[in-house]
Amino acid sequence: MSLAVLRSRALAGMEAPAVNVEVHLANGLPALTIVGLPDAEVREAKDRVRAALQNSGFTIPPRRITVNLAPADLPKESGRFDLPIALGILAASQQIPGEALARYEFAGELSLSGELRPIRGALAMTFAMHRHADGGRGGVRAFILPLANADEASLVSDAAIYPARTLLEVCAHFAHGAGNMRLSRHQGQAPQALTDYPDFAEVKGQQSAKRALEVAAAGLHSVLMIGPPGAGKSMLAARFPGLLPPMCQDEALESAAVQSIAGSFSPERWRRRPFRSPHHTSSGVALVGGGNLPRPGEVSLAHHGVLFLDELPEFDRRVLEVLREPLESGRITISRAARQADFPARFQLLAAMNPCPCGWLGHASGKCRCTPETAQRYQDRVSGPLLDRIDIQLTLAAMPAESIAGQADGEASSAIAERVARAHALQLARQGKPNQRLEPRDIDRYCRPDAAGERLLRAAMQQLHWSARAYHRVLKVARTVADLAASEHVAAEHIAQAIQYRRALREG
Repeated sequence: MSLAVLRSRALAGMEAPAVNVEVHLANGLPALTIVGLPDAEVREAKDRVRAALQNSGFTIPPRRITVNLAPADLPKESGRFDLPIALGILAASQQIPGEALARYEFAGELSLSGELRPIRGALAMTFAMHRHADGGRGGVRAFILPLANADEASLVSDAAIYPARTLLEVCAHFAHGAGNMRLSRHQGQAPQALTDYPDFAEVKGQQSAKRALEVAAAGLHSVLMIGPPGAGKSMLAARFPGLLPPMCQDEALESAAVQSIAGSFSPERWRRRPFRSPHHTSSGVALVGGGNLPRPGEVSLAHHGVLFLDELPEFDRRVLEVLREPLESGRITISRAARQADFPARFQLLAAMNPCPCGWLGHASGKCRCTPETAQRYQDRVSGPLLDRIDIQLTLAAMPAESIAGQADGEASSAIAERVARAHALQLARQGKPNQRLEPRDIDRYCRPDAAGERLLRAAMQQLHWSARAYHRVLKVARTVADLAASEHVAAEHIAQAIQYRRALREG
């Protein structure tokens, strides 16, 4: 038989569409041609495959070899197709039996010596294979891939993973009479989540800020901290992930899949909420993703975790504005002339800034020399629409030098995290999602305050000229405050606390 068909997968955003690798041998001058919209990495596969086959002891048939990657209108990128192309050549030339190839999918980059190198997106491809299993006779296909990707791919429960170190190992698996040379199914175990976050007990003072961050963690609310240098903004931010409720299995898989597509997944970070902190010189593409073949940006890499933006006004204003849509929808769509990619972006925004360019506005030392107009221009770098989407806005005061040494150690992160977990569990039992993700119809049902609280909120809206979005966000924060107090109803004191969390930078 001069034709062999194997199966692999491409990457298109979060999806991993199936790809048929068709290899045909024909008479003519010896040549190897790859068609099917391959990019440069895929076109270079012919050189890698040729060297890998020769160095593995196989013969390259002296015929015209055509490799078609179908469907033809789907872009193909990266070296993941090296392994199925090499196996297709061997099967079409009858150097290995091809009967069993239809029961597997293949992905792996080949070195010139025939070793299998890790690929990007193994978790997403395994998940897609397992979800759309169409193996013959009702069976589920197995996945053969590099050993370095085995632990990552095995996070998909019940997926049949067969890792290999070299091309020779894969060929021995299909050879007749190979005996104990057949590949073994990988019995992966999900690693334990690491919990080595810095502890809140190390932060002295700033009790009101700690309480606000506890509320933010319990309801997954976004936070902006404003204060002079040395007030503890970055210190609090670094410890904030330790307060967040643990990730469920679905959240962990989604987060790991995004990191796998970006090539940054590590099994040690399994079920550990991401904490991304891009520099303020980052571009819009770095923040939301992009490229000719779109890849996830920081907002997607922070999916189900925290995106920390330090020195918020120092970011380019146009870069900050791209956060408005994902903050509302939890997704980001990257459109290019030839393709479109959707990535999840349900992150928790944590931002910090100084109140003025020099940073000392309002400090007791009086060393700020910024004019009111200069300070206002600096604060106005954060637009009103973006600020309106931030649930909690805090002002942190500088700690007096004489009081730092006398401050007792703060409450440990573990104690705060227990209260956060209880409040989060209440929200899931009541409405099936955190308070931050409540829709307007849900707010009317679960966040309606008592009569005194309603009067207080209406008065605040009239005085501070809040938008309808601000009204809803105050109610969601108040619902979280009530959950931390194990209160079934939202009372006036919960509304009052939530109102105080929106008056730090700008009224209205």
